[in-house]
Amino acid sequence: MKLDPAVIKLLNLDPENTSISSSGGGGCSSASTSKITSKLGDGTEKCFFMKTGSGKDAETMFEGEHASLNALHNAVPSLCPQSFGHGKFSSNPSTSFLVTDFLNLTSRSSSKTSAPSLAVKLAELHATPAPTPEGYDKPMFGFPVTTCCGDTPQENGYKESWADFYANNRLRFILQRAERSNGSDKELHNLVETTASMVVPRLIGDDHLNNGKGVTPVVVHGDLWSGNASVGIIGTKGGNVEEVVYDPSACYAHSEFELGIMKMFGGFGGSFLKEYHQLCPKTEPVEEYEDRVKLYELYHHLNHYALFGGGYRSGAVSIMKSLIRKYGDH
Repeated sequence: MKLDPAVIKLLNLDPENTSISSSGGGGCSSASTSKITSKLGDGTEKCFFMKTGSGKDAETMFEGEHASLNALHNAVPSLCPQSFGHGKFSSNPSTSFLVTDFLNLTSRSSSKTSAPSLAVKLAELHATPAPTPEGYDKPMFGFPVTTCCGDTPQENGYKESWADFYANNRLRFILQRAERSNGSDKELHNLVETTASMVVPRLIGDDHLNNGKGVTPVVVHGDLWSGNASVGIIGTKGGNVEEVVYDPSACYAHSEFELGIMKMFGGFGGSFLKEYHQLCPKTEPVEEYEDRVKLYELYHHLNHYALFGGGYRSGAVSIMKSLIRKYGDH
């Protein structure tokens, strides 16, 4: 396999001392993955991880993943690989690529490590206020580029209000995608509409959370199920074995939004959450925490229904009915 000149140029490598081989992983069905190994001028070796895919979808996905990885990496450098860039092959412009630090994954049993746990790193991530976007005078909810959760390109346009962002950019947006995939569905439509217009302001309204102070936007991974977290060494220079994450779909959000997908698929048990919440306390009112996490989990049920159809609809319907019973009539 030969490395495309666009990648050589991006990474400033010597093609004579660089090789490419196939590599496992990749996180999305349509991308293929490779390992780039290069001998640098000082004689050391550096490894990179590259994803490639074709068409507009891959271009959007890689742009979102590049921005997501670097938003996480900038806040907590040891949490995930750094992304070095994305672009199109010069030899074949219909092929897009993304290049990141190589991640040497190891087994969990070998990770008796002194490095901070994933719970500690996630708490640090969620304690780091989002940067102020260009053209605004304070941090906003949203993200500068489109990101993909699974194969769903998400609408990340900035909003000042978290409740507004969640109701419109997540719930109403994913309802449209679900109806496009599965046909119109009056019951689902009405349930999402009632949830967005009544449950959301009641449960996560800016004047309700934190005694009316609202929440500060922080960067979230956005697709943090157990398949996107592991143990490994980032890069090649004899680094630490660390708990790491990858394949993010980031946005600037309420920190608890992260917990929705973590709860949906499990893998992050009570001891994880206990350690996490000691450092990143539950938002007030604490007694509504479980219901907020359920509201955030709803988005992922709807997204999975949009992507895969079938049984994910019933999970979404059951969450909405229980939340509407409790919060829908005020």
